[in-house]
Amino acid sequence: MVASYVAKLLLLVALLRCGAKLGADALSMDYYMMSCPFMDQMVRSTVYQALRRDPTLAAALLRLHFHDCFVQGCDASVLIDSTEDNTAEKDSPANLSLRGYEVIDRAKQLIEDQCPGVVSCADIVAMAARDAVFWAGGPFYEIPKGRKDGRRSRIEDTINLPPPTLNVTALVRMFGQHGFDAQELVALSGAHTLGAASCASFKNRLSNFDTADGVDPTLDTGMARTLWRACAAGDGSRVPFDRSSYTFDNGYFNALQRGLGLLSSDQALFADPRTRPVVNAYAMNDAMFFLDFQQAILKMGLLDVKEGGRGEVRRDCRRVN
Repeated sequence: MVASYVAKLLLLVALLRCGAKLGADALSMDYYMMSCPFMDQMVRSTVYQALRRDPTLAAALLRLHFHDCFVQGCDASVLIDSTEDNTAEKDSPANLSLRGYEVIDRAKQLIEDQCPGVVSCADIVAMAARDAVFWAGGPFYEIPKGRKDGRRSRIEDTINLPPPTLNVTALVRMFGQHGFDAQELVALSGAHTLGAASCASFKNRLSNFDTADGVDPTLDTGMARTLWRACAAGDGSRVPFDRSSYTFDNGYFNALQRGLGLLSSDQALFADPRTRPVVNAYAMNDAMFFLDFQQAILKMGLLDVKEGGRGEVRRDCRRVN
C-alpha cells in the first residue's frame, strides 16, 4: 500500500511540474502565462485577505466549488443571479446557505482591472477553493486552467446535488454518475473537515428517524443530546462538523469512528462496510487523506468543463455577457 501511494504521489508531482494537461483538451497549468501572468497571485491575495477577516470562508469557498461542479460542470453557473424570467441555481433551497460570492467578485474585479476579458469566473472559483484549502492547513494542489463560464443557470438543475440524508448506496450511485468511485467519494466527503451545518440538515436524525428508531442509532447518545440543545434555537442554528472546523485535517474521519458524524450521509460512510475501511485509513493516516483528496478534487475540477464556443469569459461573474 505504501508503494502504491508513493507511486501516486510521484505521478501527481510529475504532472504538476510539467504543466501537463489533465483531462480536458484546452486546459493547462500555464494557460494564462502570457495573457495574465499574475492572476494566481491576485486570487490568492484576495482569498487570504478575506480568510484573515473571516476564517469560516475557507469552508464556504470549498463548498462553492463543489456546488458549482456538480451542477452543469465547473462553469461558474452557481454565481449567476436570478432574473425576472429565470430562477438561478443560487436561489435553490440547496444553495441558499452558500457564501463567499463577494470574494469571487473581488478577485474578478482585481483581475479585470489588469487583464480585461481574459480570466474566467469558473477558474477563479476553482483557484479560490484551492487557496482556501491550503490556508486552512490542507494540501496545496495546482490546477489546470482554461475553463469557460457557462451561460445556463436554472434552479431545476440543482437536483444533481446530493442531499444530506443519503445512504451510501445512493451516494455511490450519485457520485458514480460523475465518474467517482467509493474511495473518491470518501475523500471528497473529507471536505467536511471544514465548516458547520445548519440544524435543518441533520434534524432528521434526532426524532422519528425511521419506523424502528426515534433517534438515529448510529449517532452517539452524548452527541444527540448536544445537538438537541444546539438546535433548540431553531433550524438555522449551526454546528461544526468536527472539533477543528477551521483546520483542514483528518479530524472528520476520527469523528465518524466515534459516532460523531453530523449528517446522515457523513455517518453512513463509517456504518457501511463498503466505505468504512477508507474512513479508518484516513483517520489513521492524514497524508493518505491529503493525497487522495488532491487527486479527487483535481478530477472534480474537470467535470463537464466548457471549452471554446460552449462557454464565455464573463465580464461580471453574476450575469452572462
